[in-house]
Amino acid sequence: MSEDSGTSLPPAGGRYRIEDLAHASGATVRTIRGYQDRGLLPAPERRGRANVYGDPHLARLRQIADLLDRGYTLASIKELLEAWDAGRGLGGVLGLVAEVHGPWTDERAGRITRAELDERFGGSPDEAALAEAVELGVLERIPGRDDEFLVPSPQELAVAAELYAAGVPLSAISSHLRELRGQVEHIAARFLEFTTEHVFARYLGHRPPMDTDAAEAASLVRRLRPLARQTVDAELARAMRLFATRHLQKHLMPEDPEPSGAETRSVALPAGTIDAVQRLVGEESVPAFIAAATEREVRARTLDMLTATHRQNTQLDQIG
Repeated sequence: MSEDSGTSLPPAGGRYRIEDLAHASGATVRTIRGYQDRGLLPAPERRGRANVYGDPHLARLRQIADLLDRGYTLASIKELLEAWDAGRGLGGVLGLVAEVHGPWTDERAGRITRAELDERFGGSPDEAALAEAVELGVLERIPGRDDEFLVPSPQELAVAAELYAAGVPLSAISSHLRELRGQVEHIAARFLEFTTEHVFARYLGHRPPMDTDAAEAASLVRRLRPLARQTVDAELARAMRLFATRHLQKHLMPEDPEPSGAETRSVALPAGTIDAVQRLVGEESVPAFIAAATEREVRARTLDMLTATHRQNTQLDQIG
C-alpha cells in the first residue's frame, strides 16, 4: 500500500490528498511526484499515514503549468521558483513573461467553414492545399470539428485569397509565404538582438532578473512592441515604391537594344527542376522565374565576394 493510500476525500479548508490535488490542478499524480523529485514542488505535510497538500501546492502547480505553456523548460522554471522562494519575488518576472508572450498585433483570430474556404479558393476542395495551409499555420484545425477552422490571421488569409483571385497558383502562394516567413523571422531576430544589446541588457544581468528590473523591462516591452512593426511598415513602403517604379518604367519604356557582342546561351537544366518551377509559377513564367533566380544568386555571390575582399583589405590595413 502506498503512502498516499486510503479513501480519497474531497479537499476541505485547502487540504488535499495527492489525488485531489491532481484533480484540482489538472496534473497527474505521476507528474506531481516528478515535480517533487525535481525540487519544483515543496514536500507535503505528513499527517498520520497520509501526505496532505495545501493551496500553496495548487498555486505552484498552476504556475508551473502556465510557464510550461509559454515555452519554458523545467530547468528554467526551477531557477525562477528558487529565486521566488529565496525572497527575491517573482511578480515582475511573471509580468515580463506575460508581456512578451502576449499578442503582438491587434488583429483578432477568426473562423471559417470548409464550404466558405472552398468557395474563396476555386469552389472545389483541394486537400493538398488545405494540408499545406494547416502546416504553415494559416489555418488551425478545431478538435471535433472537421468542417470549420480557426484563422489566426484573417488578414493573411485574405491576402492569399486576393492573390489566388488574381491568378497566382496556391502552390506559388505557399512557397512565397515560406520564403517571406524566413526573411521576416530574420528581421525579428535582428531587432531583438539590437534592443537586447542597447536596451534590455541592463535589466537582464541576473538570472532570473531582480523583480524590479523585470517589471521595468516589461514596461519597456509595452513601449517598444509597436516599433518593429512600424519600422518594417515604413521600410516596406519605401522599398515597394522604389521597386514598383522601376518595374513600371521597365515595362512602359521602349526596350534598349542589346549592346553589341551580347548573346544568349542555352543551359540544360534537370527535367525535375523545370517541372518543379512550372508547378510553382506556371508554364509561361518558367523562363522569367529562372532568370530572376539566377540574377539574384549572382548578385548575392558578388556581394559576398565584395564583402570578403573588403574584410581582407581592412585586416591588411590594420596589420600594416
